[in-house]
Amino acid sequence: MSQSVDRALSILPLLAEGPAGLEQVATRLDVHKSTALRLLRTLHAHGLVHRQPDQRYRLGAGLFGLAQRAMEALDVRETAHPYLVALGEECGHTVHLAVREEGEVVYVDKVDSRYPVRMYSRVGRPVAITVAAVAKVLLADLPEPERRSVAARLEYPAYTPRSTPDAAAYLAELAAVREQGWAADLGGHEESINCVAAPVRGPDGRVAAALSISAPNVVVTAQELLALRPLVLSTARAITWEYAGGEANPDPHHREADRA
Repeated sequence: MSQSVDRALSILPLLAEGPAGLEQVATRLDVHKSTALRLLRTLHAHGLVHRQPDQRYRLGAGLFGLAQRAMEALDVRETAHPYLVALGEECGHTVHLAVREEGEVVYVDKVDSRYPVRMYSRVGRPVAITVAAVAKVLLADLPEPERRSVAARLEYPAYTPRSTPDAAAYLAELAAVREQGWAADLGGHEESINCVAAPVRGPDGRVAAALSISAPNVVVTAQELLALRPLVLSTARAITWEYAGGEANPDPHHREADRA
């Protein structure tokens, strides 16, 4: 990378901390003010920085537009698929990837089990939102007011004796998932099927998708499946690392809002 490009890029993290004047930029870069001004003018011409009336510079709208377009271009399914295949090969069980779309949680990818007993789930099909582990992972990430609003609108079918019975129980489950960082469905939808799921985060730190492994009791017990939780979590973190361009942390703003 050329020295000029390196210096110009170094200005952006500085301005991310807040507006800065020419002298402050020059000092941070350890260059003459004329050099700093030339770099700032170049960035300004491309819309990456903006000069305020007080003569200080801040990040420009063009930079945010680029970031938004980059995020829109990301395809979590495309990023995750090789990891799903590798996870399926390692554990042998059915692997799913799910996202939340228009109030529903739907599977967007699936890798079948190596065992003769197969899951009936299909890509594009909504999950049982009040019991599915992937749904709990996705909804647990919502800010508390939205979680409460969603939980109040849902119906709570008794698929099995282990199904979530009502909104209060569901909110308690989501709070636990939020705290522990993973979710399980142990016979809540079908008594013979167990599942464990983990979050895949996007560049903003929010949960973009949920990764899970599922298996029937005839293949492994619930406890044996739960023992694979570290593998599920490590795979989800690996996908997050690639999808988010580096490991994403939960957004501190919505965490603080929930605590308020």
